[in-house]
Amino acid sequence: MTEVIDELIELRGLRFHYRDWTSQQVNAPDLVLLHGYTGHCRSWDAFANVMSKQYRVLALDQRGHGETEWAPADQYGTMEMVADLDAFVSALRLERFVLLGLSMGGMVAIAYAGARPVQLARLVIVDIAPEIAAEGIQNIQQSVARSDVFDTVEDAFRRARADNPVPPEGHHYDRVRASLMRTDEGKWTYRYDRALRGPGSQRLRLAVDEGWDAVASFNVPTLLIRGEHSPLLSRDVADKFVSIAKNSQLVEVPGSGHPVPLDKPEGFLDAVQTFL
Repeated sequence: MTEVIDELIELRGLRFHYRDWTSQQVNAPDLVLLHGYTGHCRSWDAFANVMSKQYRVLALDQRGHGETEWAPADQYGTMEMVADLDAFVSALRLERFVLLGLSMGGMVAIAYAGARPVQLARLVIVDIAPEIAAEGIQNIQQSVARSDVFDTVEDAFRRARADNPVPPEGHHYDRVRASLMRTDEGKWTYRYDRALRGPGSQRLRLAVDEGWDAVASFNVPTLLIRGEHSPLLSRDVADKFVSIAKNSQLVEVPGSGHPVPLDKPEGFLDAVQTFL
């Protein structure tokens, strides 16, 4: 396994955590990974280990997730996270890097790329677009609003497996285990801010029109990856995305739902490597 270093950095008044996967290649380009709404930087461990053969991989815990500090409840909007990403890129002095974002992280990547930053070389968006299917939003809201405290890691895994039996079992267990932290009572809960879990979340998303304007402004080669059975990104909206984004292409991963890197890790890896 490639060496990975856990780092802390202060950005915009918050302490952020990220994982830095040293590349096996000398002077390798940088690949920045942004996780989804219930994710964290450890969600990328298996993928990052493989990609580190050609890239220095930087997996960021976005605000309120993983080991990064929690923010005030009204400061989890898309543009707050875009500002965090911009500060991260500046602090690490990244140049000509590849940006890959899944779901929530994909919307952050869309807004960031729409501003045409000179540091960005290529873009990968995973199963998200400015228009999100209502069914998918409802599924996520219902899922995060359920009881989120478990007696054991195995209890949490049984819940996750009942919700989604598609991922390879070992890969799925590793993801669930890395997603949990201890409570004061010695039980287990998820590693992201409780303010994001309830129906009263104040998170400000990018407006649909603003999102499509950002997509139309892309000036780097772009890959959109869609899970075949995604409840969030319809095929019609995916087709619209690549018709608007210049120099873009769509790859659909067979058998996958919304969490493509989790559901079909080999298909996801193949899609990304082929593009890059």
